[in-house]
Amino acid sequence: MQPLNGYKVLDFTTLLPGPLASLVLAESGAEVIKIERPTTGDDMRHYPPMWGKSSVNFAMFNRGKKSLSIDIKDEKQREKLIPLIEQSDILIEQFRPGVMQRVGLDYETLKSINPKLIYCSITGYGQTGPKSQQAGHDLNYIGDTGLLNNSTGMNTGGQPNIQNSATLPPTLIADIAGGTYPALVNILMALIAREKTGKGCYLDIAMSDNMFMLMGFAMGEGLATNKWPKDGDALLTGGSPRYQLCQTSDGKLLAIAALEQKFWQNFCALIDLPRDMIDHKFDPKQVISKIQSIIIQQTAKHWEELFKGHDCCCTIVNTLQEAMQEQHFQSRGLFQASLTNENGDYIPALPTCLAPYFRDSLSPAKSAPLLNDN
Repeated sequence: MQPLNGYKVLDFTTLLPGPLASLVLAESGAEVIKIERPTTGDDMRHYPPMWGKSSVNFAMFNRGKKSLSIDIKDEKQREKLIPLIEQSDILIEQFRPGVMQRVGLDYETLKSINPKLIYCSITGYGQTGPKSQQAGHDLNYIGDTGLLNNSTGMNTGGQPNIQNSATLPPTLIADIAGGTYPALVNILMALIAREKTGKGCYLDIAMSDNMFMLMGFAMGEGLATNKWPKDGDALLTGGSPRYQLCQTSDGKLLAIAALEQKFWQNFCALIDLPRDMIDHKFDPKQVISKIQSIIIQQTAKHWEELFKGHDCCCTIVNTLQEAMQEQHFQSRGLFQASLTNENGDYIPALPTCLAPYFRDSLSPAKSAPLLNDN
């Protein structure tokens, strides 16, 4: 079952937040048409590494879409969009505020053509406010909103850490959690609302706004106690011995997430932590240091075997390659859909957030469009 069969999406976005959102819509059955610049297209097409004629990243985020090359600054070329706007259910754009208005493609103009149109704008800082025109990327958004400061890896909280320099996050948090997912949620809610009202709407999605939803624990602690979390000293950012990364003797990492008391007690018993350290009479930093000194004495395989079958929320940190090959994820069907290019090469498609109920209906193999391939 593909729930969005029959829906049409015009996608003016590039790079990551918007294209990933429209990928989920395409995988859900919607017809997605990428509106791209003539000659060069989406900037992501040219990002290394290349896979065939385009970037593998472009291929990953644009599987199953169509492409239409339009210079939106050219009035005659924009006229080609009118029939598509009349037929479309959803429009997604990712320009700075004011750009679409200057070329006559803003919501107020387009709703006179199609009053049922759901128009979604994704930006860093939103359509209003002092920073609305400020350039930025993911690191700026998570830095501006306080999220990055809670766990930079700089050890300002004083706890032992594997690295001594600042650590960049391993994924684009604001782009995906602040842009892609809120856009999807609001678009789907707007479709439900349209069924009741018959009208479309305008959605202002600000990636920086949506970072605050990710910081409920830190906000709650600060507002309730006036003791705001510092870098790396909170329960989930390195301040507790129950939530840590520890190095093994062979250089792997053990992820300890024994937050609840029953898991903590199981973990402490298995590693033979001194009894007087279990109930936090000691400074947490001393307990963390003791746990690290125990874990580093044995290999990852030793700890994996020791913890197997015991509820203590401890796992060895996988590489991405190891995770993709793991039997659990293979059995869940995450990589059953594939991506192909113009050379006939195949790789697994990027898994999206679709539940198995919808994932099972995915077409086994699809490709990303060549520029102006519709």
